[in-house]
Amino acid sequence: MTMTRRVGLVICPDFDFMGLAVTSPFMVANRYAGEAAYDVHVLSERGGPIRAGLGVEVTSEPLADSPPFDTLLVAAGITIPQTSPDFAARLRAAAGAARRVAGLCLGAFTLADAGLLDGRRATTHWHFAPQFRARYPACHLDIDKIYVVDGPFWTSAGMSAAIDLAVAMIERDHGRDLAHKVARGLVMERRRAGGQAQHSAFLEFDARTDRIQAVLAYARRNLRLPLTTEALAAVACLSPRQFTRLFRAETGTSPAKAVETLRLEAARLMLEQSRLPIEEVAQEAGFANRERMRRSFLRAHGEVPRRIRNGAGPLAVP
Repeated sequence: MTMTRRVGLVICPDFDFMGLAVTSPFMVANRYAGEAAYDVHVLSERGGPIRAGLGVEVTSEPLADSPPFDTLLVAAGITIPQTSPDFAARLRAAAGAARRVAGLCLGAFTLADAGLLDGRRATTHWHFAPQFRARYPACHLDIDKIYVVDGPFWTSAGMSAAIDLAVAMIERDHGRDLAHKVARGLVMERRRAGGQAQHSAFLEFDARTDRIQAVLAYARRNLRLPLTTEALAAVACLSPRQFTRLFRAETGTSPAKAVETLRLEAARLMLEQSRLPIEEVAQEAGFANRERMRRSFLRAHGEVPRRIRNGAGPLAVP
């Protein structure tokens, strides 16, 4: 690596501090690369101190006075940002000189206000999907993804998804090995591909104790195994009866139903992001056969695996 890529994070007034976390993957990449792969700057419309939503001020450089950036990221707060015509014009000019531009969470509203997402696919936080669709009918909103890439424009869902987006950018720039090192350095539980749904089954279960969390993690890592109640109870070091009672108390569902949900989530991701034969997807996700997986999808989502694959469209090209 010999080229240093300039990265500019544009923060809006009342921005959420989580938005600053997107700079961490680039800084960690510099450490593992052993050189300045990225030169990161914090920007705002006019520069100077910008007040975050929690009241702390962050010093920023003016967007208009900065040299061109390779990558431009836009972070907002936890409410829909207000984009002035002047800011929209500055952002359009800066975006025109950048190789790629990203709207992080509600930062997608700022890009759309600047007219940068017209005719493109994008995503944003699921809670604000109705407002986004109403305000920007020319943008094709895909709310079931944690991040979306359409040409030079990237958008992410909630703020934590911006970390996944940044690691994906690093992989495109420098390859899988460096991206993997960055993910490990950030202690990410796993790298999430952009096609993953915003709602995680693992999070929905919301187990309170390490014992049940460990069982769920074991199940997700070993979906091809039978994963009977007896096998999971052994992982928890409990009798099947004790385990079933505790599992239901913490997750609100049975072990068998939880395993099916994890398998459906894994299968859906493979259907959307790979071209594995559907029979092989069924085996990888732990379903006995293709027909059993089809019935599970119909029961849970009202649609068959083939329709999910067809709806995913062509795979993104790195």
